[in-house]
Amino acid sequence: MNPTTRFELRGDHITLDALLKATGLAASGGAAKVLIADGAVQVNGECETRRGRKLRAGDLVLLGDAQVQLCGAATAAAETP
Repeated sequence: MNPTTRFELRGDHITLDALLKATGLAASGGAAKVLIADGAVQVNGECETRRGRKLRAGDLVLLGDAQVQLCGAATAAAETP
């Protein structure tokens, strides 16, 4: 499995389809919609089929071998050396 990518939230949440686009896991909104509808995406270990699912700091998104851990701006700043 690939290492976990950390994604810093700019606000309090991001939708699942927007996260897939922002991280490059989906080439477009349409591609994200298909991946989600096909059940290829997991959030916190459970299959997620709602593209508008609001993701918050602490959530873990899995797509194939890719993992994305969401963190808040304060968390990301504290972890930066």
